[in-house]
Amino acid sequence: MFYVGTDIGGTFTDAVVLEESGNRRVFKAPTTPQDRSLGVLEVLKVAAAAYGLEAEAFIRQIKLFSHGTTTATNALIERKGVRTGLITTKGFGDTLLIQRTMGSWAGMGDEFTHYSIRTNPAPIIPKQLIREVTERIDYKGQVIVPLQVEELRTAIRDLVAQGVESLAVCFLWSFVNPAHERLAEEVIREEAGDLFFSLSHELVAVLGEYERTATTAINSYLGPTIRDYVKNLEQRLVDSGFDGTFSIMDSGGGVVLAQEAGERPVTLLNSGPAGGVLASVGLARTLGLKNVITTDMGGTSFDVGLIVDGQPLVTTVTELARYHLVQPVIAVKAIGAGGGSIARVDDGYLFVGPHSAGADPGPACYGRGGTEPTVTDADVVLGFIDPEFFLGGRMRLDRQYAHEAIERRVAEPLGMTVMEAAAGIREIADHQMADLLRNVTIQQGYDPREFVLFAYGGAGPTHCHRFVADLGVRSIIVPFAATGWSAYGAITSDRHYSCSLTDLMRTPAGVMPSGEALPIERITANFAELEREAMASLRGPGTQHIRRFLSLRYRRQVNEVSVEVPSGVLGSREIDDTIVRFERKYEELYGQGTGLRAAGIEVTTFRVEATAPIDRPEVKPAALNGTGSGSALLGTRRVAIERNDVREVSVYRGDQLAAGSRLAGPAIIEHPGTTIVVGPEQSVSIDQYLNTVITGRSEE
Repeated sequence: MFYVGTDIGGTFTDAVVLEESGNRRVFKAPTTPQDRSLGVLEVLKVAAAAYGLEAEAFIRQIKLFSHGTTTATNALIERKGVRTGLITTKGFGDTLLIQRTMGSWAGMGDEFTHYSIRTNPAPIIPKQLIREVTERIDYKGQVIVPLQVEELRTAIRDLVAQGVESLAVCFLWSFVNPAHERLAEEVIREEAGDLFFSLSHELVAVLGEYERTATTAINSYLGPTIRDYVKNLEQRLVDSGFDGTFSIMDSGGGVVLAQEAGERPVTLLNSGPAGGVLASVGLARTLGLKNVITTDMGGTSFDVGLIVDGQPLVTTVTELARYHLVQPVIAVKAIGAGGGSIARVDDGYLFVGPHSAGADPGPACYGRGGTEPTVTDADVVLGFIDPEFFLGGRMRLDRQYAHEAIERRVAEPLGMTVMEAAAGIREIADHQMADLLRNVTIQQGYDPREFVLFAYGGAGPTHCHRFVADLGVRSIIVPFAATGWSAYGAITSDRHYSCSLTDLMRTPAGVMPSGEALPIERITANFAELEREAMASLRGPGTQHIRRFLSLRYRRQVNEVSVEVPSGVLGSREIDDTIVRFERKYEELYGQGTGLRAAGIEVTTFRVEATAPIDRPEVKPAALNGTGSGSALLGTRRVAIERNDVREVSVYRGDQLAAGSRLAGPAIIEHPGTTIVVGPEQSVSIDQYLNTVITGRSEE
């Protein structure tokens, strides 16, 4: 039996096969943008061939299939969701269009912070498809104005007549009392049959009418697209003989059953990068590491996440496509710096990215009609990548095409040699990635010298020795399945469910300690309700693991911080300890001295994260038998290891380096899906899990 994880990237679709023995193998195939499920089937064919099986015979032996995908993210960014209608409380029809004050600037940079150039994002639901209905529940959950059912029926009929394929329902205080939204569900089923719809209280029962409306609207906007995608992929697998369990990687900390993913597509936003971070959490735990910087450089983007004290950083409010969503998401920052990032000259300056050549046509060296030079083309010209061994030799690259593209588009306009231009492309990409690393660590109050860096993705190991050069990290680890690390995360992650509720609680100003001023019984009851919901969702074999969180803020302030609450019985001491950790975290984020304990504390949101383990083979460590690297040495080749430093560099076959092997840089270690570059002042060892550990000579 096989356990298979897959991940669809912008350029390649990856698969990791976990065998019953615990052995792991990684496979890649080009992504098929026109129908991404075809790329999944293609990579399964590649895997089947490696095992000497026909594709259908291989698929019949898959016990667990877990899938990470960027389909939801791409559909939102590219505005390829369905025609969606929104039904909301009378007087609040413009909430989605107004957003928050300065909301459309989030993440946009200083150049967008002036009113004269501010623009709102293209609406996912235009004003003509928004309907207001009369109803009002107050903040205590009391019905002030009953829902006008005939008004609601008229709104639904009108939207259906205008061709909507999905509906979102978000009433003002539904998260306190969902009675009106439940009544709306009955009316929708009567008037619109099996039309896809989302109810805000089921999706995000939290405070904040804009964020809740945006999350519900986006879920409905993406719903039919994701549901059809999942069904299409599942049907193609079933037609090939698959009868195992099909799971989808979510964004918050695990996998969900495919059917659940089709109903809650908003949880899939950031699905792919989350898989890599979760795989890193597992590896960090195995290696006894608490603090890790995760870096994923693929063909399209460079993604960075943090693991602090053994847990991935999670954000409860995230910004995507200039909308704010209330959904727990593993925090990953990304820039358009990947192997396929296009280099261009503009007004005499060289720029790299954010646009990518993607999988089709891809970099010029792919020989598929691409004419724009990319980072991968530069790596080929500089000698880092062997054109004959790309994807283990299954796909050969054309160095001449890469040379010509760089010469025509970069070298000639800038009046330099092709090697100088290629080095410039590589350096700019490396500096962009280094800037993002500083932003995620130093600018957020984390000392990178206390972290180990994991480098993965097809291009990450090729560039990691340079983009961490000035960061001071303790070491670099290239995981054994680096080229398909997000796919590995999909197959090794547990089932996951997250749920939240809002229940506002406040302590009086000046009251210290605060725990005695909060209703412990109410807090306990709220967590108990959420835990029951989570355990019901994760029903089945295995023991559920529950983590509890409170979102806290200072009274009359807007900045909330989510803090984990200890398990077990809660009393005033446990609440006081939680508040102390909130204050410490608050000052780490916003600066020393910004805490305002005397103002009082507000509790806003209760959240439970639940996981349930999935039965899968255990990966066992190898014996540390290797001492040298002679048998893996292929020879040497000329590589521009640094600017103006072209030299003969030793080249090794990665799969021939046994656990315990050691070698000194500069060196090239070639794997079928990636190339690891070891700098001149670095050395390498292969650990018992076949990870490649890179350290500075002085740190050995």
